[in-house]
Amino acid sequence: MKIIFRNLSRETTEQQMHDLFAAFGRLQSCDVVMDKVSGQSKGFGFANMPIPAEAKAAIQGLNGKPVDGVRIRVKKADPDAAPKSATSPDAASEAVPAPASESAPEARVKRAKPDGTRLGAKKPRVFKKKS
Repeated sequence: MKIIFRNLSRETTEQQMHDLFAAFGRLQSCDVVMDKVSGQSKGFGFANMPIPAEAKAAIQGLNGKPVDGVRIRVKKADPDAAPKSATSPDAASEAVPAPASESAPEARVKRAKPDGTRLGAKKPRVFKKKS
């Protein structure tokens, strides 16, 4: 089970977090996300625990626990929560977006109501003559 931990102090190391999670069971990986420019922690990271019962125990045991003077937040991570690695093929294409003039225009999807009129379309106005 993938776990995200947040609200870390900038001084908290990956080894400290590894030791905290390892106390609850088997740990596949534990990574603190680091800033490439400054080399400091970004204040969050991910842990992978293969046994769900141990992962749930770690979440309950570590959520709200003070680490380096700061209460950390621990919860189950969303499947898409992990940042893309620099080695993935998608990461390079996302790093530099194409200029607006070169990108293909987005197709607009026209939706219709059951009676055939478009959503958001205004009904024609009817003007009455004044007598």
